[in-house]
Amino acid sequence: MNDLPTATVHNSVGQLRADAWSSLTDLTHRLATQGADGHPHTVAGIEELIDLLTPIEHCWAFPGLPALRELSALLAEGDHRHLAQRADELDRALAGHRHRGTAPHTAATPSGCADESAEAPHSTPAPSTPYFEVLVVGDLDAAEEQALRAELRRLRRPDDEFAYEIVVAPSFEDAVITSLVNSSLQAVVIRDRFTDRSRHDLSVVRRFFDESAQAPAALPGDSDEQVRALGDRLLALRPELDLYLVSERAVESTAGRLSRRFRRVFHAREGLLELHLSILHGITERHRAPFFTALRAHSRKPTGVFHALPVSRGASVLNSPWIPEIADFYGTNIFLAETSATSGGLDSLLAPTGPLREAQDLAAEAFGARRTYFVTNGTSTANKIVVQAMVRPGDIVLVDRNCHKSHHYGLVLAGAHVVYLDAYPLDEYGMYGAVPVEEIKRKLLMLKREGVLHRVKLLMLTNCTFDGIVYNPTRVMEECLALKPDLAFLWDEAWFAFARFHPVYRRRTAMASARTLTDRYRDPAYADTYAAHRESLGEDPDDETLATTRLLPDPEQVRVRVYATQSTHKTLTSMRQGSMVHVFDQDFRHKVAEVFHEAYMTHTSTSPNYQILASMDLGRRQAVLEGYALVQKQLEQAGVLRDAVDQHPLLSRYLHVLTTPELIPPRFRSSGIEQPLRTGLARMERAWEEDEFVLDPTRATMHIGRTGIDGDTFKHDLLMDRHGVQVNKTTRNTLLFMTNIGTTRSSVAYLIEVLVRIAEDLEESVGEMSPHDLAVHRGLVTGLGTGSAALPDFSAFHPAFRPSPRTPEGDMRAAFFLAYDDTECEHLSTREISDAMAQGRTVVSATFVTPYPPGFPVLVPGQVVSKDVLTYMAALDTREIHGYDPEAGYRVFTEAALEARHTAER
Repeated sequence: MNDLPTATVHNSVGQLRADAWSSLTDLTHRLATQGADGHPHTVAGIEELIDLLTPIEHCWAFPGLPALRELSALLAEGDHRHLAQRADELDRALAGHRHRGTAPHTAATPSGCADESAEAPHSTPAPSTPYFEVLVVGDLDAAEEQALRAELRRLRRPDDEFAYEIVVAPSFEDAVITSLVNSSLQAVVIRDRFTDRSRHDLSVVRRFFDESAQAPAALPGDSDEQVRALGDRLLALRPELDLYLVSERAVESTAGRLSRRFRRVFHAREGLLELHLSILHGITERHRAPFFTALRAHSRKPTGVFHALPVSRGASVLNSPWIPEIADFYGTNIFLAETSATSGGLDSLLAPTGPLREAQDLAAEAFGARRTYFVTNGTSTANKIVVQAMVRPGDIVLVDRNCHKSHHYGLVLAGAHVVYLDAYPLDEYGMYGAVPVEEIKRKLLMLKREGVLHRVKLLMLTNCTFDGIVYNPTRVMEECLALKPDLAFLWDEAWFAFARFHPVYRRRTAMASARTLTDRYRDPAYADTYAAHRESLGEDPDDETLATTRLLPDPEQVRVRVYATQSTHKTLTSMRQGSMVHVFDQDFRHKVAEVFHEAYMTHTSTSPNYQILASMDLGRRQAVLEGYALVQKQLEQAGVLRDAVDQHPLLSRYLHVLTTPELIPPRFRSSGIEQPLRTGLARMERAWEEDEFVLDPTRATMHIGRTGIDGDTFKHDLLMDRHGVQVNKTTRNTLLFMTNIGTTRSSVAYLIEVLVRIAEDLEESVGEMSPHDLAVHRGLVTGLGTGSAALPDFSAFHPAFRPSPRTPEGDMRAAFFLAYDDTECEHLSTREISDAMAQGRTVVSATFVTPYPPGFPVLVPGQVVSKDVLTYMAALDTREIHGYDPEAGYRVFTEAALEARHTAER
């Protein structure tokens, strides 16, 4: 009996820890009201919770093991009033993140800690001083640990910007688990001597992790190799951590061998001052926000404005009798920070040399890129920048047909010849999944057969998709590079910026995959692996073998050329439209840099929004300092939401959160794991390592078919208008809910409360229906349960817009601009198109036709209108369709226009 909610399925250590402390507080308060002796069951429950928390707090400096020992002592002494008071103080500090946001001080530091006899701090930090924890790895006895803690506290100074406490891990295993459990860690100090296995029973935390939390079967005998192995493991899990080495051996030679992993190497007998200062300096470097700092400083300067922007300094608004609302609503700082200046401490986004350049360099380091560019008008523009930089008119680009509209329009502007890729359909839910790697390889092999592979320049995919399907970028790029070694990749990570800051997610990001492939192909051992692979394929493998076999590229020819576009504002902290382009291209400097600059100049405003730029600078700072903690909590809230719906007796009758097997067919899930997050990161880790596609657990696609209410009505009429709940997207029978780094337990609770109200109203309404109304309702439920018409695959480009009849590539730009001439186009209704097709006419769209949902074009300029497209469009009941006029019909090319175009091309 530990008094934890019996229905709770804990998906993370953090969730378990929070609930255990909350339960402990409740039990101690109950005990304090039960009289002097208390109830034996209550006492036993408290002891059980302390035992449960012990291996968890072993990983933290605060509250840590000393706090648990203090609580145990108060319990043993029978001081139940102080026990309840102390437990409440600690729980409040944890719940309010005062342990993370401020340095522990008198009110939040256990008064009965085992190290209370240690020397008092030389300087007590202010309560607002940012606080973090440092992991010290070393097999220290109690006296050594106490002396180390006291000496580091003595070195504190009143003007320190940050404060920290240490948590000691005596073994490799303790260190790795602590790095996964303790989200307050910012630095690690590794000493020469540590053991391999923990002396503690860590089963309660180990079950949440996989083999990455285990020590090697046997540590290397050489001390340097042991340190290297631990450093590599920690950086693989938490690359943002600063690593330091303290050694008793010849640090000069050690530094040469290990310096790539460690910020500094220190001799153990030379004192701790330099180590202490280095730890603080490392945090200072990551804490820097150069452009925000410059903009804030500029806003505080007295200036005279004889340039653009009347709102600058608030000149046109602060004294206006007609628009006082703008200053009242926004405050004065936003106007003080509005300026057209690019000097005087500021910088130019088009040619940055100062704080903006620094901010972009810091972002590149944070996201694992070689270069990063800020974009202030969204990832729609970021995509167009990359496409224009990489593609010339007539180049072939492979792209997922159901990608964001910015890709389609960007390809039109660039004059690319488009080869569309079809993702696997999920007809039952009115959505697409992702494009299988085999589909991509077959397209490349077909283009190779036709002799045009040299014209293929770029592959564009969305990762993760709108609905949370996540690719394996490492595998996709590796197999494609085996067929075309210089192929470039654009990964649209508009919804995936947060993924960099979690060890499981990170491997499926574009930048991490680019680094993995670069390191792999540089490893001398890979040449032998590739030689064996080539031998296994045989002398002249046929296309079927190449399409169905896992391929490896030639290390002598391969070039890793990867771009990622991210909507920082969608999943990290940034003002709306803040986006980034991340570059990891081995050929960028000598092949792309200049044209990229021209593309950037083409699409970037000469008047960028400084508030957006400053917010991205701060968002990067937040991500590197607390991204791991925030993403972990985001995952926890997603698990809470899923459990709350699936386990609620009423909600589960009407609503169902779709699972991995329902969204990803078995052929793409070699691990066979159906619900990876349910048992924590351990199983999730395996699935994310092995499977071709995985499901992002922060996306909850809720099937609502059993309500008899379609997705559009449910979203607008019930959630948005009646309860103010915003959701991401809908299909005919689903709603997509997302958690993000700002999602709280309270917001999840409110959503559940709203859903319960809706279900209760529905239950009452159904119970009062007449037989006729009930029959209608059941018909709606049946209709929504089977989905809509099958999603149409891309048909084909008309021969008038196909340079070669042997390849599927289409000149969408030619079709797009041909439609500018009204005489070349006409409008036809669905019936008129059907009749024309029955008479043998090939009808060709002159515009993009994009229904919302699902939000991708079912027709593009130059595409042949198929029966499948018409059937699908007729079955839609959505309110919004771009490019289609219900009264006039579809805009299509006239037969004469197509004939003239085709004749001219021939």
